[in-house]
Amino acid sequence: MTDLGPVAWPPAPIRTERLVLREPEARDRAAVIELLASPEVGTYVDGPPRDELERTVPGAHSRRPGRFIVDLDGAMIGQITLTRATGHIRQAVGKAELGYLFLPQAWGYGYAAEACAAALDWFAGALPGEPVVLATQTANVRSMRLAAKLGFIEAERFEAYGAEQWFGEWPSVTTSA
Repeated sequence: MTDLGPVAWPPAPIRTERLVLREPEARDRAAVIELLASPEVGTYVDGPPRDELERTVPGAHSRRPGRFIVDLDGAMIGQITLTRATGHIRQAVGKAELGYLFLPQAWGYGYAAEACAAALDWFAGALPGEPVVLATQTANVRSMRLAAKLGFIEAERFEAYGAEQWFGEWPSVTTSA
């Protein structure tokens, strides 16, 4: 996985009590478009209009290291990304950054916390000792609660994309011998 370092990609599917984190598949296309075109999701994340997504989202899955589809009972309900930040937020440049988007019908059931915790556990095992960062709008109360639940610690707040942003760090997990 070139974005995050010397990690074999894709990993075996990650299973939690209720979910599977897996590599994207062609069958996820319609759900990905629904996710990215959702007005509720778009409240805090800008994205292209549905017609553009219909034209540009590939029919076959594309291998993108660090991208997990969150699967509930065989259907995609969200996606998680762990990627090396490239500059959209200066505080994150060069660091591993967690991102997550879930379909509105999956909100409120703890799926995001369960899936993100599993992805972070995988990351800590794959790249021990490396911290992860996360940025979200302070107005996105659900995302702020999730960041706190996952153990992210506020590093700073700043203005970007026309809104106040919260920037947090997930401390690296090191094991002692």
